[in-house]
Amino acid sequence: MLLKAAGLSRSTFYYQAKALEVGDKYASLKSSIMAIYERHKGRYGYRRITARLRQTGQAVNHKTVQRLMNNLGLKSLVRPKKYRSYRGECASSPNVLNRQFNAARPNEKWVTDVTEFKVRGDKLYLSPIMDLYNGEIVAYEMQARPLYSLVGNMLRTAFGKLKGRTDAPLLHSDQGWHYQIPAYRKQLSDQGLTQSMSRKGNCLDNAAMESFFGTLKSEFFYLNRFANIEELQAGIHRYIHYYNHQRLKLKLNGLSPVQYRIQALSC
Repeated sequence: MLLKAAGLSRSTFYYQAKALEVGDKYASLKSSIMAIYERHKGRYGYRRITARLRQTGQAVNHKTVQRLMNNLGLKSLVRPKKYRSYRGECASSPNVLNRQFNAARPNEKWVTDVTEFKVRGDKLYLSPIMDLYNGEIVAYEMQARPLYSLVGNMLRTAFGKLKGRTDAPLLHSDQGWHYQIPAYRKQLSDQGLTQSMSRKGNCLDNAAMESFFGTLKSEFFYLNRFANIEELQAGIHRYIHYYNHQRLKLKLNGLSPVQYRIQALSC
């Protein structure tokens, strides 16, 4: 009588009843997705979550993960990155890198730059070096003022990662004043490194480093609140360790930079 009053057929009623008995066949997958999303603090979108699931042995389609994330209301919190460029005059050192951001081996091509953070009126400057082979941050320094020691200390730490004179990477930067003074050039020359500089006002010449800064700020800085510079500095230490050792990159076959380097060296 109820089916007749509702205008539904008996087959529709029993189909829905059977579907309810079956339950949610994606319940386990949803749980895994939520766990990965929370572990990485909302930084992962459906592509990286799919890659992580496949690493654990779950054969899952990225479209399924995307649909389930939409159903769960999960979305990457990372802001989209934007680039702007300006074609200026020639650099004081040649642009040897010339936007060739791929490297065949570790310690072949390095890039560096300085970025600024502000917390409650105070500033913190970060100066890292990235290896273009796997995107790993090989060395970095943080200071409250952009003195030359910010770059000089970073270089000394980076040189400690090299295997004697046989490792002499190209080191690319923009035309910041740190990279034009004699002290910087001497440090590179003494270690046998080749200097490369972007053209004036053209951030795309150092896009790999700009991309890292965009990722750092989108995945960490903009998602958190800091009481002071010391708290920010401690957080950046943690994030860079996470970035090197845990954050997977799709172009590295779903491995973190350190995992990719270790796997390549063991082959």
